[in-house]
Amino acid sequence: MSKTNNFVFWALNIVAWLIFVGLSIEAGGLLVNFFFSVYKPEFIQNLYQKMDLTEIYKDSRLAFYGIYSSILTLSILKAYLFYIVIRLMHKMDLSKPFNTFVARQISLISYYTLSIGLLSYVARQSAENLTHHGFIPDNLNQFWADSQAFILMGAVIYIIATIFKKGVDIQNENDLTV
Repeated sequence: MSKTNNFVFWALNIVAWLIFVGLSIEAGGLLVNFFFSVYKPEFIQNLYQKMDLTEIYKDSRLAFYGIYSSILTLSILKAYLFYIVIRLMHKMDLSKPFNTFVARQISLISYYTLSIGLLSYVARQSAENLTHHGFIPDNLNQFWADSQAFILMGAVIYIIATIFKKGVDIQNENDLTV
């Protein structure tokens, strides 16, 4: 492997770590926000993103828990997705990339990406439905605005995972015939 490819790989590894740390901090901040929203709502103005959903909580606890569980689930899934990416990058051997571990990790990445996209889409539709019932969650669109991108990305990564599985099968077959 050339020095340029090695440098690019390690730069992407650093970027993946930065994204993972950022998403983990966001998930932790949203989890703290959730507990303060339920137990001490007067402190929400001092917390992360100042996400005040107390009006929804007062009107409908079911809507509040539904929206917040969607937000928390999405943020945790995104952080875990990048954890899988980091684990893949640390254990992948670029001189022989077609192995069962890499194929399995890429399949996991595609499943989690598709799950994030579908859950984002369902959460966005639920939030739009709540808007029709008098709830106004305008500041929540940032959490599921990219649902279509995640669905498309999940489909593309699934195709790549299928190619990798086929590559593993061909490589194993070639190893047996030699």
